[in-house]
Amino acid sequence: MAITAAMVKELREMTGAGMMDCKKALNETNGNMDEAVEFLRKNGQAKAEKKASRIAAEGLCTVAVEGDNTAAVVEVNSETDFVAKNETFQTFVASVAKQAVVSNAADMDAFMAEQWIEDGSKTVSEALVEKVAVIGENLKIRRFEKVTEPNGCVVTYVHGGGRIGVIVDAETSVVNDQVKEGLKNIAMQIAALSPKYVSRDEVSADYIAHEKEILLAQIMNDPKESQKPEKVINGMIEGRVSKELKEICLVDQVYVKAEDGKQSVGKYLEQLSKEVGATIKVKKFVRFETGEGLEKKNEDFAAEVAAQMAGN
Repeated sequence: MAITAAMVKELREMTGAGMMDCKKALNETNGNMDEAVEFLRKNGQAKAEKKASRIAAEGLCTVAVEGDNTAAVVEVNSETDFVAKNETFQTFVASVAKQAVVSNAADMDAFMAEQWIEDGSKTVSEALVEKVAVIGENLKIRRFEKVTEPNGCVVTYVHGGGRIGVIVDAETSVVNDQVKEGLKNIAMQIAALSPKYVSRDEVSADYIAHEKEILLAQIMNDPKESQKPEKVINGMIEGRVSKELKEICLVDQVYVKAEDGKQSVGKYLEQLSKEVGATIKVKKFVRFETGEGLEKKNEDFAAEVAAQMAGN
């Protein structure tokens, strides 16, 4: 497969690796972008996460709440940032969130078929089509998630004017302003540092094994480290995996508001629990970021919109 300059540029944006390293990786993997990322990681030239340059679709994420126990977060995409800042669009997105928080839909198809909360004479899908006609740009209700916590509370946070929406679901026998403020701090942490899991208990054995494979390949490609005894190498791998887990597991992350710069989120929750006289446990969190996971190419967003419209 012919490796183009555009492919090299895209891989550089995804990984931060050098141009020649990206070109070599693409040649070695016959142009397969995901395999090229793996190749660069094994050679210590890229991180695990693809960079945000792959996020292209504009739009908003927002939340809606119903009491202390129920919340929903939605993402609605537009083609341009100009429309995302439009008051008509923002009002529509807020209505979509209100729809989601009272919805019983299990998936997007069912959600789109529901009666529109603002006008029972039409469906959500029909309301979207009307809004497309008014705004004059393709729009897509991309996803939603509703969270209900009967044994505690849910707290929400919207960051960056709608770039990121977060829900924190916590079990607690005490629900007061102090607890809500503490959980709001946790939501801000999630928005800023984007953990993947609440705790290490959620991390699969397959994920750990894959990361160890990557780390071993990195060590074997280093002339000095590869000469170390097997026991030392295994210790290095365990240490690096532990360090990574501290970055991707919420309760292990350093709490961003920690006065000493060392307190973990888990320790902060323990401190808050003692102060209010109840055990506060984060059960789960939801974090939506606008455009997350969408390819940079515009035709990908257009295809998603076309697929949604075809289902009407």
